[in-house]
Amino acid sequence: MQNHSLSHDSAVLIIGGSLVGLSAALFLARRGVATIVIEKHHDSAPHPRAMGFTERTMEHYRAAGIGERIAQVPPQARLRRVRADSLTGAWRQETEWTPGETQERRASASPCGEGVTAQVRVRDSGAVLTLRAAYLIGADGAGSPVRTALGIERQGIGHLRTLRSILFRCPGAEPYLARGITQFDIEQPGFKCFLTTYGDGRWALMFDQTQPVGDDLVELVRRALGQDLAVEVLATGRWELAGRIADRFSQGRVFLAGDAAHQLPPTRGGFGANTGIDDAANLAWKLSRVVQRRSSPLLLDTYDAECRPIAWLRHQQTLARPDYAQWAKGTLEHEALFGNEAMELGQLQRSAAILGAGPALPAAAHPDQWAGQPGTRMPHVWIEAGGRTLSTLDLATDGFVLLAQDRSWIDAARAQTGPACPLRALQVGVEIVFPADASFEHRFGVAADGAVLVRPDALIAWRASRLAADPARTLADAIKQVAMLA
Repeated sequence: MQNHSLSHDSAVLIIGGSLVGLSAALFLARRGVATIVIEKHHDSAPHPRAMGFTERTMEHYRAAGIGERIAQVPPQARLRRVRADSLTGAWRQETEWTPGETQERRASASPCGEGVTAQVRVRDSGAVLTLRAAYLIGADGAGSPVRTALGIERQGIGHLRTLRSILFRCPGAEPYLARGITQFDIEQPGFKCFLTTYGDGRWALMFDQTQPVGDDLVELVRRALGQDLAVEVLATGRWELAGRIADRFSQGRVFLAGDAAHQLPPTRGGFGANTGIDDAANLAWKLSRVVQRRSSPLLLDTYDAECRPIAWLRHQQTLARPDYAQWAKGTLEHEALFGNEAMELGQLQRSAAILGAGPALPAAAHPDQWAGQPGTRMPHVWIEAGGRTLSTLDLATDGFVLLAQDRSWIDAARAQTGPACPLRALQVGVEIVFPADASFEHRFGVAADGAVLVRPDALIAWRASRLAADPARTLADAIKQVAMLA
């Protein structure tokens, strides 16, 4: 075995090259931060890890410039599920996508010096490499060796059951999608399973491993299909359905993301994966500012403060719904349930870098109710800017953005913009024009002379409902706090 010490100028080392780890690398790279990604597998996993992307995830990828390269079906097409004897047999009852959750999917809601040292073994040669970076992201899955090495414990519902899955192709099954149903809860004497399609010719069959189903996978798939159709098995999987949240998402210069930070039971397909991508987006802009010495390292403390409560909220919301309530044993029966858009687009984040998100506010609400509340996602509105139609979300993809109609705020912003905090000031009604039925004042909850400060991750960090007596001083104080200037 050979040992080598390598010197790299990588600012961030990412352990785990699956969906969350690669997303973190993408988000950091577009902000000019050098990364190294370490992955133990030679190739991509043949079995998909998630059923689909949520609107917020697509917004992150849209900001990164790859949104149009990810195929999506209309939101309404993903919401139909049925109980059935088999795919080709009797379909008895259509059920909610996520029982207990308000079924809402509006297409208009979204456009879509010191450091860390790690020893890495090269699988093919056995050589041990020493890599150094300023920071490390552990995106290495539910069994995270990074989390274990840090001694970070987890809490939550724990182990629920172990599932097996079969990925397959079956051209003869495709005509049965014509009625708009894409998910099937199959119930037969002695056999229950879940059947779904990825929409590209691939299907997945999932079932509890404790069921005595035999070893003939093709025959098992045909049992769920209800007919002797031609089946090609592509891959199999075995995975734990569990709910566990890490006690902390960071320690020193090491951060946990994805399943390493939160193991969540699946809801609506890939809930855990989408939460992990949110982690990566939140962490990326903060790391980039600290690495580039524009913000204090204290900004990184807000990662745990903002993301861990969201993971807990999704853990509790999942287990409070009828399809998982049996596991919670009545402990969450009084938990207030939030609808689709509240959970995806209306969650509230609190930290020292967000001004005005008090403890009395609910953990989530429909985005229309927030109307520009600091700590929530910037409202999506189609606006006109320089002869183009853009989403308001397209305005906040790099640095901080100030939106104001009153010229005093714009002048104040442009007078203090500098290398440490490049602030883009956009005058409403001049540089960007809101539609008459979705005015700036109405959608952002301010008066005509108010202002809103938006972070690089499209989260509202601060707002002034009216014009301040000293706009320059007021804005300078707000920027210093929300950006934690170095």
